[in-house]
Amino acid sequence: SLKKKKKQAVSILEHFSIFRKRTQSVSISFETGCSYVCTMIDTEAASKAKAVENFADLSFGAEFADIQVLSNAQVAVYLKATEDRANERDEELHDVYKKAMKYANRFNTMSNPEKNSQELVDELDNLQEALTSFRKETDEGEELELHQAEVAALMNLVATDTLVEEAVALIPSLARFAEAAVDEILDLVRNTMIRIVS
Repeated sequence: SLKKKKKQAVSILEHFSIFRKRTQSVSISFETGCSYVCTMIDTEAASKAKAVENFADLSFGAEFADIQVLSNAQVAVYLKATEDRANERDEELHDVYKKAMKYANRFNTMSNPEKNSQELVDELDNLQEALTSFRKETDEGEELELHQAEVAALMNLVATDTLVEEAVALIPSLARFAEAAVDEILDLVRNTMIRIVS
């Protein structure tokens, strides 16, 4: 059965989600006592989840209702901070942790080794907040907002030269916004990327 993480005191580590793999259950503990469990998922449960979830329609299973979605850049910064603390204490990181860090770094489009981690955290958190609070009203008076999965996808996939058509092709659910609104959204991401890499 799946184990759910309990709410912890606010810390940089509370952002980590449960890693799921087809392996034996493995517990990874960090200095705050947070514990994340890798649990075996049977094929029947996985196929049921796929039937319910559809990113293009922003339809996700109930287990994703209370989860904050992070970008690869955010995960990379958080994992690096924890790695640094582990190195200071001469502690060995678990293989699952190392694989997650390798993946996050490989697909991290918002990095700059010359900036300290707090600067990056601030920039990324500010961008996430700006995208999360973005609102646009349609001609019919309906207020549209970005889903947290779209926010993370935008932070992962958008480059400084991404066009509206490309963004909608990568994230089809953005088609519900007018082109001008999508361009506004892209500007938020572009501006942050430029500040981070410059």
